[in-house]
Amino acid sequence: MLASITPLGERARGHRWFLTSVIHIFGAAVGGAAIGIATSLLGVIILGSMPLPARIGLVAAALTAGLGWELVGRSVPGPRRQVDERWMVRYRRWVYASGYGVQLGMGVSTIVVTSSVYAIWLASFASADPVAGALIGVGAGAMRGASVLGAARIVSPARLMAFHKLMAVADQPTRRVALAAQLGLAAVTILIAVSA
Repeated sequence: MLASITPLGERARGHRWFLTSVIHIFGAAVGGAAIGIATSLLGVIILGSMPLPARIGLVAAALTAGLGWELVGRSVPGPRRQVDERWMVRYRRWVYASGYGVQLGMGVSTIVVTSSVYAIWLASFASADPVAGALIGVGAGAMRGASVLGAARIVSPARLMAFHKLMAVADQPTRRVALAAQLGLAAVTILIAVSA
C-alpha cells in the first residue's frame, strides 16, 4: 500500500500527492479514533472500577506476551489482506485516500505485522475512558497513516524500483527496532504499574 500512493502515481492520476497524503492520514486518524472509542467503551463496561495500576498491568502483560509470541517466530494473527488497489481507478481521490487510511488506522483491516497493534487496542480498552481511547486511537492511526510520507521521493519509475529494494533490505532491521521499542515500552509500563 505504501508504494501505491506516491507522487509518481498521483501525478499519473492527475492528483497532487501532498493532498492525497493529508486525506489518507486524516482517514487513518479517524479509523484509529473509531477503534479507540469502541474499545474504551468496552473497557468502561467490562473493567468497571478496576484500579489504574491493574489496568496498566494489563497493557504491560499484552506488550510482553506479544513480544514473546513474535520472538519465538510466530506470525501475528489477523487478516492477510491488503487494501483493494482497484479503488484507485474506480473511485475519486478522497474515497480511496480516506478509505485506505481508515482501514490502516483501524489496525486490523489489513495485514497485522506486529502484536503492538493489539496492545494499542488493549491500551484504549484499559483506559476505560472514551476521550483517552480516542486520543490513543488517533495517535496510533495517524502514525500508521503517516507511513505514506515515506514515499515522498518516488517521482520516477527508477525511484519506485529503488524504494522496493530498500523496503526489502530494511524489513528485518526495522522489525528488530520495532521489537526493541516494544520491549522498552513493556518495561516502562511495568514500572508504572508497579510504582502506581
